[in-house]
Amino acid sequence: MDAMLTPELSALQARIRTFIADQVIPLEGDPRGGAHGPDESLRRELIERARRAELLSPHAARRYGGLGLSHVGRAVAFEEAGYSMLGPVALNVFAPDEGNMHLLEEVATPAQKEQWLRPMAEGHIRSCFCMTEPAPGAGSDPSMLATTAVPYQDASGEGYVINGLKWFITGADGARLAIIMAMVPQVGATMFLADMATPGITLERNMDTLDRCFPGGHGVVRFSGLRVPASAILGELGQGFRYAQVRLSPARLTHCMRWLGAARRAHDIAVAYARTRMAFGKPIGQHEGVGFQLADNEMDLHVARLTIHHCAQVLDAGHLGLHESSRAKVIVSEAVWRVADRCVQVLGGQGVTGETVVARIFADMRAFRIYDGPSEVHRWSLAKHIIKGHRPAGTAA
Repeated sequence: MDAMLTPELSALQARIRTFIADQVIPLEGDPRGGAHGPDESLRRELIERARRAELLSPHAARRYGGLGLSHVGRAVAFEEAGYSMLGPVALNVFAPDEGNMHLLEEVATPAQKEQWLRPMAEGHIRSCFCMTEPAPGAGSDPSMLATTAVPYQDASGEGYVINGLKWFITGADGARLAIIMAMVPQVGATMFLADMATPGITLERNMDTLDRCFPGGHGVVRFSGLRVPASAILGELGQGFRYAQVRLSPARLTHCMRWLGAARRAHDIAVAYARTRMAFGKPIGQHEGVGFQLADNEMDLHVARLTIHHCAQVLDAGHLGLHESSRAKVIVSEAVWRVADRCVQVLGGQGVTGETVVARIFADMRAFRIYDGPSEVHRWSLAKHIIKGHRPAGTAA
């Protein structure tokens, strides 16, 4: 795959690889990285290092301070960033901000872009995407959306009053911007933009989760009588679900890119260990029980990378279909999970300790098979598509 890159992308890949090795990996043990992700001071330090290296926000348009990379370029840059769990934070390509920036570029008004997109792309503020709700609200089934936005009109003008409860809201703690999905009566699902400091928004708590790589962790957010003006509507009324797909299809793929880098890191550590750890008279990598696991890792990494780059090329050519996005998400999330699991096994006792980052990668990566849609929901969607007689793009007849 590297041989297929343009000279410019190869040079960028080398620059990011060096930056991650020299400027990011040494900070992985920093105590400012807690149970709910790196704190704001660590995030800002990482952002400044990337800014000085001219690597900040490679996905964002140049007019907002980014590098304006194509999706294929992002596949290269994001994989290299993902080699360290702090790398996506440093390059400002972590979730949910990266996906939110893409959504704002596609849908927001010029004024909204200046207010929110520019400071996000410059790394000055963070954001959250408020869609998932506890039962009986929306989870894997977005049609169960329970948060409401009721129109009002008074002396101050027209707007909406938002009420509802959201959870698993990544990055809510410390975010400046909230993108809120709510149901407008007789209109449908609509997205709204709100400053997290606005009265009526309460971060009730942070949820304790296996992963700890996302700044701000995952929060429970309540909206109680939140009043937003009509100018806070993102896009058009009633188009929330359509915009969610505008955001989610590329975001699923960029998740794949980042986690591929993490899986490659775990594999590299396992290979180094298998070359030097002796057992029964030879390095353990020379025993089939270990060597075959490393071989399976190589194959899973290869298939994952091919899948990502194919979908990136499709995106650059026009549009990535929902079913192709689902297929890629399942293929890659389960492939990199198998890689991480095998690496723990190869390392033996070392694999379940903090002596290497493999245990941390293993724990963080487990959630990827759930985030942005669990594998079972994607398989169910694909199965319905197949039964109807359709085939995802790129599938042979």
